[in-house]
Amino acid sequence: MKDLRRYLVLKYVQYLVLSSTNTISTLLGLLGSLYTLIILQSAKVSSKSTAVLISSLAKADLLVLVGVVSEVAVRTFGVGVSSTTFASALLQNLLTANTHISCLLLSCVAFEAYLITFLPTESRQLRTVRNARLTARIIWVLVTVECALFQADDLLKATGTSAPTRSPCVLLFYFSSSAATLLRSLSYFLGIILRIVNVFFYYKIFFSMSNRSRLKTK
Repeated sequence: MKDLRRYLVLKYVQYLVLSSTNTISTLLGLLGSLYTLIILQSAKVSSKSTAVLISSLAKADLLVLVGVVSEVAVRTFGVGVSSTTFASALLQNLLTANTHISCLLLSCVAFEAYLITFLPTESRQLRTVRNARLTARIIWVLVTVECALFQADDLLKATGTSAPTRSPCVLLFYFSSSAATLLRSLSYFLGIILRIVNVFFYYKIFFSMSNRSRLKTK
């Protein structure tokens, strides 16, 4: 459990403290996720809702690997410029999806820690493995749709389609472009809100634990 706590601290720093990810933090995150997935296979780790959320958090780094491998493969085999542009956009969108999934899952972990601290009995029926898996699936589905919209928007910009047409495919691309623009704007504000919410949760937990320790020492 100590290793899992260290992993959570690493992820909080990577996604909710640092303004943007960099190569070093991404590499450390990948190594931490690999180590965490190995730990979660151990029989010593009980199957609880927190473990389910942490497992999904670690698996989110697979998106980074997929994006990096795809871009390296495209650049290595020297395919066309359009494929290179597509791979670069895919890498960026997968990195964005990884960030959004991780931030949402970390917020779920913080919320669960808050419930355990202040409402342990009342929230017991809510903090189940089934609900944790359902929550993780919903997050993955929503972010996957977001990633697809971003990729479609990048493809539309790369092709430079500007002539008005009533083709359903082109209209669909324009719709995805508008939706992607809106999502990019909302994701910035959502990131700020998640940071504030996480700080609030751990602020309350920290002072609650501090007060309990003071009462024990008296």
